[in-house]
Amino acid sequence: QVQLVESGGGLVQAGGSLRLSCAASGRTGRNYAMGWFRKAPGKERVFVAAISWSDGSTSYADSVKGRFTISTDNARNTVYLQMNSLKPDDTAVYYCAASSNNYSEFWWTYEYWGQGTQVTVST
Repeated sequence: QVQLVESGGGLVQAGGSLRLSCAASGRTGRNYAMGWFRKAPGKERVFVAAISWSDGSTSYADSVKGRFTISTDNARNTVYLQMNSLKPDDTAVYYCAASSNNYSEFWWTYEYWGQGTQVTVST
């Protein structure tokens, strides 16, 4: 089992920045891939970014490329999502997820999920 706890959400004005954190515990290991997804009210859960813990390779949704950065801190077993130039369309609950497979943009390939953290971007 892997436990994931997100933090760092909040209210920010458009153009601002936030950094989300996802602390992993339990049966973690470098063979996991980590992903961030988000779900806005009335919309489906969508892929945001992913990273391979073993080699650091990353993937981003087109909507966040150039604005968001996913990274890991191996010593702290923590994954970060640095979000810059935030837009009102980025408003959503953000979820951290872990997969024992290669990272992907498909939420159903991730076995473990955090509880989510709310990000609200005002105009």
